[in-house]
Amino acid sequence: MADKHILHMLTPLKHMSPFDVNMAVDAGFDAVIPYTDVTLEEIQGLVQDAIFSRPPKSGVNTAVFIGGKNAGLALDMLAAARKALVPPFGISFFADPAGSFTTAAAMIACAEKTLRNKKKRNLKGTSIVVFGATGVVGYSSAVLAALEGAEVTLVGHDGIRRVAAAGADIKARFDVEVAAADGSDEERKTVLLAGAEVALCAGRAGVEILSRPALDAAKKLLVVADVNAVPPAGVAGLAMGADGAELNSAGALGIGPLTIGNVKYKTEFGLFEKIITAKKPVSFDFRDAFALAREING
Repeated sequence: MADKHILHMLTPLKHMSPFDVNMAVDAGFDAVIPYTDVTLEEIQGLVQDAIFSRPPKSGVNTAVFIGGKNAGLALDMLAAARKALVPPFGISFFADPAGSFTTAAAMIACAEKTLRNKKKRNLKGTSIVVFGATGVVGYSSAVLAALEGAEVTLVGHDGIRRVAAAGADIKARFDVEVAAADGSDEERKTVLLAGAEVALCAGRAGVEILSRPALDAAKKLLVVADVNAVPPAGVAGLAMGADGAELNSAGALGIGPLTIGNVKYKTEFGLFEKIITAKKPVSFDFRDAFALAREING
């Protein structure tokens, strides 16, 4: 009898995301078991329980998913999970807290495609401002863009302190530099947008981040992407399904949340499928999600 594909889903939160559970089951796992209120210190024990309960050859059919709503903690949990392995035992890992790694991957892949196809540009050397930068999607998007050589600025809606701390964390973890800026009022946001070529909006759902006057004043702006699917839009005048729609008289092009969401869905589903079909254990974080999102997006 063939081994069952088992997915253990860990989260530091009170509940595991129903979205991720549905995705995992639909992708083909035979059993999906959530574990809630998991601490970093508990990762080793849980992983070793999972690996020692099956022979080494069955490790490829066992996987651990790491959720939550904190990118740094998810990465720390992933690192602890990898460290907990005892060869020849091995299992697969996939970190995607709040779906942020796959959402960020989809956002950057969509922005990159629009830049390349419509503006004859790439991410390297492009000035990018990230709104909602202390959230999991904003943080992950900033890292991906910076790793591709973009000049990234994290914008703080409540001042510079938290985005500066996020920038320091990015530097420590990934050895890439990102700037931090205060975007706590309309005037500051307008100035930041006017100096940018790409704007990524990953702020709170149902909050307009970029106003019509700010967009109209942004003469250098090439691409704007927004992941907020709850009205009002995070970007004034941006339709949910926009895929390169013109946003201002300077020719800035907008990418809406449904366009990004379509790539995100395929990316998360695709990574779950890759775990199921793998011939040996694999480990995925947002960089792997970005590679697949790029492939999906063409």
